[in-house]
Amino acid sequence: MPTPRTDLPEPDAFTRPYWDGAAEGRLLLRRCAACGRAHHYPREFCPHCWSEDVSWESASGRAVLYTWSVVHANDLPPFRDRLPYVAAVVELAEGPRMMTTLVDCDPTRLQVGMELVADFVAFAVDGEPGPRVPVFRPAVGSVAPS
Repeated sequence: MPTPRTDLPEPDAFTRPYWDGAAEGRLLLRRCAACGRAHHYPREFCPHCWSEDVSWESASGRAVLYTWSVVHANDLPPFRDRLPYVAAVVELAEGPRMMTTLVDCDPTRLQVGMELVADFVAFAVDGEPGPRVPVFRPAVGSVAPS
């Protein structure tokens, strides 16, 4: 029996808009009408004030690098085929932090605070394109703040 894939989203009725947005190249967040704060990962309530008056909104796709790790060893499929890769936490322009993967970057040039932009990739599933997921790449001309 093959090892199950751990990198594929499992959309449900609640998260379907998020994954539909990703398929269209849009990063969606949830925003609370009660306190005004955005949050990510998607939840049916605000994690700041517990209000259930939250709705979907499109994010700008801009972020800064908060922290990262270059992964050189991971035996789980399909990660072993992507080595090395950069696992990161980015701070979205709208405020929330998000776990993601950085692509198209030299890991030795990464710096906290460097500007990033969202992109969407479809990692292969059994040789076919899989669902599109959000990743981030350095913004054109991005340098870390002094």
